Amino acid sequence: MNFGELIFGSVINIFLFFTFIFILNLLGVLVYRKIAISFKILAYPNFRTLHELSIPRGGGIVFSSIFVIGVFVLWYMNYVSNNLLFILGLGGALATLFGFIDDIFNIRASYKLIIQVCLGIWLIYWLSGIPKFNEIGIITIPIFIIFIVWMINAYNFMDGIGGMVVSGAFYVTGTLTLIMLITNNSSELLVFYILLMASVGAFMIFNWPPASIFMGDSGSIFLGYLFGSFILITVARGELSLWTWVVIFGYFFADTTVTQIARFILVKKYYIAHRSHAYQNLARILDSHLKVTGGVTIYHIIWLLPLSLWTVLQPDMEKIAAFLAVVPGLAISYKYGPVLSSS
Repeated sequence: MNFGELIFGSVINIFLFFTFIFILNLLGVLVYRKIAISFKILAYPNFRTLHELSIPRGGGIVFSSIFVIGVFVLWYMNYVSNNLLFILGLGGALATLFGFIDDIFNIRASYKLIIQVCLGIWLIYWLSGIPKFNEIGIITIPIFIIFIVWMINAYNFMDGIGGMVVSGAFYVTGTLTLIMLITNNSSELLVFYILLMASVGAFMIFNWPPASIFMGDSGSIFLGYLFGSFILITVARGELSLWTWVVIFGYFFADTTVTQIARFILVKKYYIAHRSHAYQNLARILDSHLKVTGGVTIYHIIWLLPLSLWTVLQPDMEKIAAFLAVVPGLAISYKYGPVLSSS
């Protein structure tokens, strides 16, 4: 009997597992907030931020650490392969540690890039244990490393207002869980989707606008690395198509892609820190984090979720679904992104 059959044999077991992890994270965040305040691990208002008060940051260390510990526990119980231990467990731990150090000491951009490339190399090395991944060819390895670096930065870029990234992570993991249950997929990745969904779900209570804590790089870098890993693993295994992932991340991919291209064209120093993403401009225009995060959340649920399910129930329509998923996000990002900031 595999782990999926043992733990997720019934809806009740899924609920109990989710609840246990959820409560564990709630307690962890409450404890960490006190520690962060005591040691002045705070996000102070500046020209880039969209908050007016000093708020504890680095809270992502809680849900990322609980996830990593969960991976090691499952591996110890012989329910997780060595490859997944090194990718999700040790790789996730390294991403979390790097992010938390950055939260405290603010690492230089050049050093960040080197570490992100190392994380990409680490992931690609351990992915070599997947047969289909080996068939892709060594020439594409740099592309995959660049992809992981892009995912890490994309998720980091989206962490600019309360609740945006964590609600996105909750939606993504919830969608993945639903897809696997609908398609009767018995992959061991199901446990990690639910583990992460429960973890970020608890954190979302504190990060939802008005946020009382920020995840910081310890959360956003971890999530970027983890979702990048999930994408490469599932595509290499044939569990999900790349088009399904494009649909799931429809808005996030659109915003980050349009923003970077537009800044490259419009801004001389396009690579420096900024706050010209569409969601950031909208938060200033509407004077509300809640309206923007809530709007994106509704967009995820009523538009991207059905399209995501469509790609797995009717795979021959996945390209059309991807087009429908990305176009609205591209339009919003173009209208309210760097073009608006530069006008």
